[in-house]
Amino acid sequence: MNLALINIKQLVAVSTDGNRIKAKEDMRELGIIENAAVLIENGVITWVGRMEELSMGSLKDTEVLDCLDNVVMPGFVDSHTHLLFAGSREDEFALRSQGVTYREIAARGGGILNTVKHVRQATKKELKKNARQWLSAMLQQGTTTVEIKSGYGLDTQSEIKMLEAINELNKEEVMAVVPTFLGAHAVPPEFKDQKADYVETITNTMIPYVSSKKLALFCDVFCEQGYFDVEDSRVILTQAKQFGLHVKLHAEEFSSSGGAELAASLGAVSADHLEHITEKGIQALLKAGVVATLLPGVSFFLNHQYAPARKLIDAGVTVAIATDFNPGSCMSYSMPLMMTIACTHMGMTPEEVITASTLNAAAALNLSHELGSITVGKKADMIVLDIPNYTYLPYHFGENHVVKVVKDGVVLEC
Repeated sequence: MNLALINIKQLVAVSTDGNRIKAKEDMRELGIIENAAVLIENGVITWVGRMEELSMGSLKDTEVLDCLDNVVMPGFVDSHTHLLFAGSREDEFALRSQGVTYREIAARGGGILNTVKHVRQATKKELKKNARQWLSAMLQQGTTTVEIKSGYGLDTQSEIKMLEAINELNKEEVMAVVPTFLGAHAVPPEFKDQKADYVETITNTMIPYVSSKKLALFCDVFCEQGYFDVEDSRVILTQAKQFGLHVKLHAEEFSSSGGAELAASLGAVSADHLEHITEKGIQALLKAGVVATLLPGVSFFLNHQYAPARKLIDAGVTVAIATDFNPGSCMSYSMPLMMTIACTHMGMTPEEVITASTLNAAAALNLSHELGSITVGKKADMIVLDIPNYTYLPYHFGENHVVKVVKDGVVLEC
């Protein structure tokens, strides 16, 4: 089916020159076109320009979407989530409101292991049912591509169950889903005080199976004190690379551990969190071309230190933002809310957060060649917003401004 978006009050293309990801001042160049139109054939963008350049006679056999008084921009790419889970942890939220820390809750048997218990008990069908409600809600708020991690199974059978569910959701749902293996999310109870044995299970059993069945594109590790240190992470991720998986890393969330430098040395696609990254770590990411994926909602939800977005951007690092939607440290899947928090608490501009949640976020999934900007040749994933201009999106928070979503060239009602 062919589709034309016409009379667009303001088109936010993000990039006009293909898949080149953005850093420094380029993050503020959004390729704005006033009174614009976009043509789509078979789910791919074929023309972008001003309305006066468009021949209306060329729209024969084309569905027309009139976007008068609307802003159009690329669909959001949420490049870091843990949305496949069971149970909830509002009791932990209540404890944190009383001053109990995230680490203290984990030491009591809460945190990640709390969710692990529920996920192990859930069937794959139940996990998918829970995930579908989140995917539907995210799509309505403008997210068209999402990464989902395993990591709440922490044994071979449960991790495989999660990854199979994630892959099935990608085939069955409108949302594009990218699977990541995160067996090294925490040390499970049955391996308490035997972390080395669990690392061996991940490297010798889980990773070979995940690779052989093509269940994940990425392998991630929670590199943090009390979880997996730099050397554990290096062993796991080196094995993952040998089995053809791309590398990601949870790094520097609660402390400066050298995770950013490890991500750089391994050629990771992204290093995520980075609330406590050092200047040395920033320079390492810059030199290696690693995307820094920042998670504003986590710092907001846990009342923790924010990642130094300004330092990273000004240094020239490619910066993305994501939700980290999960039941423990960010129970929100709203990319617009993350954009607002990044503006108010991390010193980013509206232009920068738009780039960070579209083109640069696509780069964090190795997808900037096909997603993240309204550019000829890319997939037609776009959102239509009932707002006066793009700056209004992070400004008027707590409201869903999306009126239509175009996914693979098909118009979805919200």
